[in-house]
Amino acid sequence: MGNTDKFEMIADTYDTAERIQISKILSEAICEYLVDTKDKTAVDFGCGTGLVGMNLLNGFQSMLFLDTSQNMINRVKQKISHFHIQNADTLCFDFEKDSLSDLHADYIFVVQVLLHIKDYKEVLYRLYDVLNPGGHLIIIDFDKNDDIVSDLVHNGFEQEELKEEMLSIGFKNVQSKTFYYGSKIFMNQDASMFILDSQK
Repeated sequence: MGNTDKFEMIADTYDTAERIQISKILSEAICEYLVDTKDKTAVDFGCGTGLVGMNLLNGFQSMLFLDTSQNMINRVKQKISHFHIQNADTLCFDFEKDSLSDLHADYIFVVQVLLHIKDYKEVLYRLYDVLNPGGHLIIIDFDKNDDIVSDLVHNGFEQEELKEEMLSIGFKNVQSKTFYYGSKIFMNQDASMFILDSQK
């Protein structure tokens, strides 16, 4: 996945007070879209150190923390061990390079991940295949911001364009809204974030 090398380097110092706080806000936004999940499985895709997924873990039967950075995955493993978590597993894997035919889930969370993936639509196709029928893909990312120019990341997304792309892949019941505004939160620029819920 894009920028893996960068995330490998910052894994040990990633969990700042600011990131922990914002992950709670993002997790609460996701909770609004969860229905009867106690017997459901989830994937925290591009999980980083698991900040968002850890907040949602108790609501699911099981959760897989998946990332391309082994160092990030190692941090998640430490948390699973430290807190004696029984319903979580980890996987270091790159969906930009390959797909996993034996991986299936009812919910997939993609939180501030798409902006790092160059050909994100191909990855969305692969995640569609992972979802069980009726399953949900929930995306949180930045609204498009023309003040940001970068070779490393997309400068956010137009919600309507992303919705059309999701529908063309085969997702249905696609809905989105902007839910958070923050100061200097995207490449040191003020920015807003949206949440998008879609169903297979």
